[in-house]
Amino acid sequence: MRIGLVGVGRIGAFHASTLLSLDAVDTLVISDADQVAAKRVAAELGAEQVADVDTMLASGVDGLVIAAATPAHAPLLRQALAAQVPTFCEKPVARTLDETLELARLEAASAVPVHIGFQRRFDAGYREVRRAIGAGELGFVHTIRANTHDEMPPHASYIPTSGGIFRDCNVHDFDAIRFVTGQEVESAYATGGNKGERFFVDAGDVDSGAALLRLVDGTTCLVSSTRYNGAGHDVRLEAMGSRATLTAGLDDSLAMRSAQDGVTFPPGPVHRTFMDRFLPAYVAELTAFADVVRGERPSPCTVADALQAFRVAEACDRSWREGREGRVVPMSEVPDR
Repeated sequence: MRIGLVGVGRIGAFHASTLLSLDAVDTLVISDADQVAAKRVAAELGAEQVADVDTMLASGVDGLVIAAATPAHAPLLRQALAAQVPTFCEKPVARTLDETLELARLEAASAVPVHIGFQRRFDAGYREVRRAIGAGELGFVHTIRANTHDEMPPHASYIPTSGGIFRDCNVHDFDAIRFVTGQEVESAYATGGNKGERFFVDAGDVDSGAALLRLVDGTTCLVSSTRYNGAGHDVRLEAMGSRATLTAGLDDSLAMRSAQDGVTFPPGPVHRTFMDRFLPAYVAELTAFADVVRGERPSPCTVADALQAFRVAEACDRSWREGREGRVVPMSEVPDR
């Protein structure tokens, strides 16, 4: 297959290498607003380079991978749908709820498959938690704990266009909670704070956040995020049930240490980045996208799925912005159509 890739920044260059490692991909065509970067990555990987997405789509690609900066996601996805090209798009689908709703409508009206990049759906641990909950092995699940803790913050220039910590970091947790439980969120309460760099405050964001969600079946979900987890990159999900508790991300790489004497777990080494933590999942999700392009499976994560996770992030953002006390935001306040 001939696959197009737009965006060769950190995650884009990472996806480029992964795509070329797949047996299903014969040719990779790349484009980036930074022509120098695109030329460099093309030369390093032996990929083709074109000037823009219009040229790429006109060249006859079988599928498109969108890994450009967040503001470019929505217009690029519109172009791909108009061109009838199966598309993989990194999260978020768009910067705003209105744009996400619009793209969900376009997807629903089109026969073109769109696969959104929530890679935790392809992580072995998260998939096992989903299976165990579905099989009833945990009994009734009463509590979910999920966290996304980055070792260090991204560059200051990234934050103003990120959408904020709930839409950028915790949206993965919100999608993962839906994925493993099969339940929707009923209400959300959130808070956050800043103790790090000033650029978070300047962008109207927080460097650490926390959310309390209630699912429609009564399950309580505790969600946290931070840009300053100096111990390492720590992403986990714990499902606590009446019979058993199961955790994704609990292994030797756990980025914490015990305060108890004589405890040697976890031995390390810890993960430092999300690409390190989820490498097998990224390979699995792009392999799945190749199957989607060939028509061998439906999209495993649609724009409609991404919309539901984005709605939860929107509710959390509304909650913490209402002040120090905040309030519980029912999901009925956040449009879904």
